Amino acid sequence: MVKGNSGMTVGIDIGDRYSHLCVLDEHGELAERARVATTRTAMEGWFSRPARCRVVLEACCHSPWLSRLLDSLGYEVVVANPRQLKLIFKSKRKNDPIDSERLARLGRVDTELLSPIRHRSEDVQRDLHVLKSRDVLVGTRTRLVSHIRSVVKSLGGRVPLKVRAETFHAKAAEHVPAGLLPSVEPLLRALACIDAEIKELDKQIHRLCLESYPETAILRQVTGVGEIVALTFVLVIEDPKRFENSRDVPAYLGLVPRQWQSGAVDRNLHITKAGDRFLRKLLVQSANYILGPFGPDCDLRRWGQQLAERGGRGGSKRARVGVARKLSVLLHHLWATGQVYKPVLSPSAVAA
Repeated sequence: MVKGNSGMTVGIDIGDRYSHLCVLDEHGELAERARVATTRTAMEGWFSRPARCRVVLEACCHSPWLSRLLDSLGYEVVVANPRQLKLIFKSKRKNDPIDSERLARLGRVDTELLSPIRHRSEDVQRDLHVLKSRDVLVGTRTRLVSHIRSVVKSLGGRVPLKVRAETFHAKAAEHVPAGLLPSVEPLLRALACIDAEIKELDKQIHRLCLESYPETAILRQVTGVGEIVALTFVLVIEDPKRFENSRDVPAYLGLVPRQWQSGAVDRNLHITKAGDRFLRKLLVQSANYILGPFGPDCDLRRWGQQLAERGGRGGSKRARVGVARKLSVLLHHLWATGQVYKPVLSPSAVAA
């Protein structure tokens, strides 16, 4: 049990069933090791006495609720970014007790070495799961539709492309060979259930935008940004004031190139893909629409087209990522300032 000592540091290697804890005293000497069940009751019991010391844990599935619990008990909580912990996951001697000790020692020296992250609140996390549940259902529907189309083709039939995923369960059966119906009909019934659940989640998302997050209306001024993209952006960023400059948002979302610089060599590599992958994917999808055949004329579209034209091989892909990057800056700026969006500015006002 950790006792009240502000000079102590606790490292936690979180496991799905059990977590290993390492306690260092104010001199960096090993004070205690423990193995605790990864449950709210067990963790609250072990950390029951107010310690006012630093606790270091690695970001994972359990870290959001655990970091909130420890914070409520009065601990200084540091959640380490696992992308920065090569000292641990590439170590030649890796086990849970050693990992917990390394976390504690890194946290004791300098927390900036851990590139600490901040977990979102429980309410925001819960609302974000509505969007992610919808994404899982849409992905499942897409895989089922692709499977049925493939199976029908293998027997000489074809489901027309005009049969969209939203109505596939109702219209595809007439194009399925009779001998194949017994194996396809269960999938069509599953598709009908999935489509109904997607519509229910769409209603939930609409209510969240209207009642809980009215600021999403500001972001939906941009054509190509609907309720799903706007709500995801608001939930992931959570507070626009956390960024002093809107141009810092793309780095947070992993939309900026990695850098490799040594001496006279300075290379720009592929984007970092750090941050929230779900929001990054949605922003690229919005960029696809903006640059696509149905995208309206706007500065973002013009800039992206120019980038694609001069980009050479892979230019269109770079243009999509570039537009997604600028779109994240634009959305944060609109949210932070409440300005009315103007799709086309004067040439002198267009940012480079």
